[in-house]
Amino acid sequence: MIRLLIADDHPVVRAGLRAVLEGEPDFAIVAEAATAERAVELAAEPGVDVVLMDLQFGPGSALNGAQATAAITARAGAPRVLVVTTYDSDADTLPALEAGATGYLLKDAPPEQLAQAVRAAAAGRSALAPSVADRLLERMRTPAAALSARETEVLGLVADGLTNQQVSQRLHLSQATVKSHLVHIYTKLGVDSRTAAVRAARGRGLIR
Repeated sequence: MIRLLIADDHPVVRAGLRAVLEGEPDFAIVAEAATAERAVELAAEPGVDVVLMDLQFGPGSALNGAQATAAITARAGAPRVLVVTTYDSDADTLPALEAGATGYLLKDAPPEQLAQAVRAAAAGRSALAPSVADRLLERMRTPAAALSARETEVLGLVADGLTNQQVSQRLHLSQATVKSHLVHIYTKLGVDSRTAAVRAARGRGLIR
């Protein structure tokens, strides 16, 4: 049996995942978590093989899904983490995969694809949503034009309306470093302004 922990702050989503997964003969749902912190605690206990992890939790959670994934996978003998979320921008996928997620699926995935992804994760194999896999391949094909994780993070904050000073404070960077990141972003996206950079990045699925 593959023992599963479902981590999502929405009870309806947890119930939906449980309903789908309990129909598989080789799955057993052993725990649920409504916060990222609780997911980390439960994943540290014996008896969990795969954690189905959302990326965004409500105000009751101080951690996001990527941070919880990093905390879970840092332990020896940790369960695999399969991210199941509604977000597929690079700003979401890159931190999650860098944190150690084995797979990344969207919540609109067909039930059979979800079941296959769980089995793949349990076996230590990658399982990626097609849109995520396509963009990762594109990053590999054109690495010089791909935004780094930090550049994606900076541009995401710019898209949220933060000034360079606010971005520097949020990320604990100097303003000169933030400006340098923006220059590189403009060059890679072929634009010359913050507004154009945000528009281009959203069009390419780099940020939300």
